Amino acid sequence: MVAEDNKWKPPGDDDEDDEEVDETAYKTAKDAVLFVIEVNPSMLTAPPPSDSKKADMDSPTSAALKCAYALMQQRIISNPNDMMGVLLYGTEKSKFTVEDEASGTASYPHCYLLTDLDIPSAEDVKALKTLGEDEDEFGKLMVPAKQDVSMANVLFCANQIFTTKAPNFSSRRLFIVTDNDDPHADEKAAKSSAAVRAKDLYDLGVLIELFPISRPDREFDKRRFYDDIVYNQVSTDPEAPAPISGPTKASATGDGMSLLNSLLSNINSKAVARRALFSNLPLEIGPGFRISVKGFIIFKRQEPKRSCYVYLAGEKAQIATGVTTELASDTARTVEKVEIKKAYKFGGEQILFTPEEISSLRNFGDPCIRILGFKPMSMLPLWANMKPPTFIYPSEEDYIGSTRVFAALHAKLLSSQKIGITWFIERKNAAPVLAALYPGPESLDENGLQIMPPGLWLIPLPYADDIRQNPEMTTLIRAPEQLIDRMRLVIQQLQLPKAKYDPSKYPNPSLQWHYRILQAMALGEDLPEMPDDKTIPRYRQIDKRAGEYVLDWGRELQEQHEVWLKENSSAMGALSIGSKRGAAAGGEGNDGGTKKKTRVEEVDDAEMKKAYANDKVGKLTVAVLRGWLEGKGMDGRGKKGELVDRVTGYFEST
Repeated sequence: MVAEDNKWKPPGDDDEDDEEVDETAYKTAKDAVLFVIEVNPSMLTAPPPSDSKKADMDSPTSAALKCAYALMQQRIISNPNDMMGVLLYGTEKSKFTVEDEASGTASYPHCYLLTDLDIPSAEDVKALKTLGEDEDEFGKLMVPAKQDVSMANVLFCANQIFTTKAPNFSSRRLFIVTDNDDPHADEKAAKSSAAVRAKDLYDLGVLIELFPISRPDREFDKRRFYDDIVYNQVSTDPEAPAPISGPTKASATGDGMSLLNSLLSNINSKAVARRALFSNLPLEIGPGFRISVKGFIIFKRQEPKRSCYVYLAGEKAQIATGVTTELASDTARTVEKVEIKKAYKFGGEQILFTPEEISSLRNFGDPCIRILGFKPMSMLPLWANMKPPTFIYPSEEDYIGSTRVFAALHAKLLSSQKIGITWFIERKNAAPVLAALYPGPESLDENGLQIMPPGLWLIPLPYADDIRQNPEMTTLIRAPEQLIDRMRLVIQQLQLPKAKYDPSKYPNPSLQWHYRILQAMALGEDLPEMPDDKTIPRYRQIDKRAGEYVLDWGRELQEQHEVWLKENSSAMGALSIGSKRGAAAGGEGNDGGTKKKTRVEEVDDAEMKKAYANDKVGKLTVAVLRGWLEGKGMDGRGKKGELVDRVTGYFEST
């Protein structure tokens, strides 16, 4: 049987696969990003020298190219199927195709396609890095045009690139980086033409994102031109929730947060496309009252990705294609898919099911989210979180007015501090789960950028079968108040900034080290000596802030321990005497206290042969199997599976 969808899945995982979240569409959704960077005198002007450590060192154009390089580095490894390109506009040179550069003609005047929209290669990354670091190469190319550049022409050029290079991509985005908020100040016809070209891009499914840069003498004003180019994602309904991806705040040159860091922060916030895990799922608030919602994965553990296997034994490396074949254990013949039936064990017997029966067993109805009732937030314990939550957001595609109803439900739950209890079937044939519908507020950082959008979270809740027995309670020794007070001082000195954990400041060191090594090998760079691990504690700062408090706590612990020993000396003595008496009693009649060996149940040849005939050898204990094998002069070492194989092999050969 050839398994095309799950080429590397080990045998026996079919049953469990149906129970897992189907993320195939989520993982395979492709994203194409085209950077469009303006080149003009102000974008090429470096900031004045400054003594500040946070002062800008790069011109806006240079900072934008470094951002594109950083994003390309990330994409080439973490998203190997995504496309990325870089288009410069406002340059004296023009290049759209290789033929344009060779012939000297310009399909799109003053537009220079630096990196074509494609899956990034190591050469593309090298070229972009060289341009950012080599001042001579940068100076030759970055010569501003003497004539004004038509934004309609730039947008039409981007349209052609997306149409020819990424026609079927589900996510296509245009990142515009500029400091010119009104490129056609006195030309209404040019503004109108650019707005038409922008509308064409949106009709094509291309989302335009603006990354404005404010000049030292003037703030970037989107109302002058770009409000007609970049469509406002904020709903006209004042009661609607804030969009998942809000507008970008303008980056400013000069002291303070550097332009490069500001641009990187803005671009990273929009670098990952919002890919729906499910779309247009009905949310049933009451009988006959439904709205439609989309579900998103907001939190997902990232691991090093291996996009393929490579065969190296031939003359040149080749990508290996996986094929899974089922073989009969007795004849080693190939078993066809139609011959395979699924079975479950019950009472030692196998119960066979047809595919239709399996499907009917797993059918609990159509996918939906059905609200069963409401409870106070305080009734949701911290431990009742079985899996990562799913973020849901309204969709108007199936039910008009879903956004308004969703916003009202979200606002009411948030103001009343309530959660909904829901019956959740994510997809067809998925096992239903009980989930808490938890309202989350919008969260912004100090720069006004959206950290977390407002919406509802589906938190899977455990069933009774999922809760394991608590461990046995042991006698606890409560710390005295003096010791607790000392530790309180230590904790107060070691609070995180703003008293909360910010995951954006702590990249996974193992993952980053893996990518850094991979990047160095792919680009021919020197291998780094050690990883940049931001999770390593800052020991000097810890010692400076809390060292004395920790020593005080240690001294207090020693004093309290001595007090406790004096108060409990009689109890400790009785416990010691009781232990000695128990040891003496246990040693009587046992040859000086040696442990009495547990009698191992033995089976004769007839019983073992009967167990073999009934396929029950695996149910015997390891001690029984080992004793029987050693009685036959065979090796009794190894794991249980090995012992079972030796027993069955013995009877098969006789």
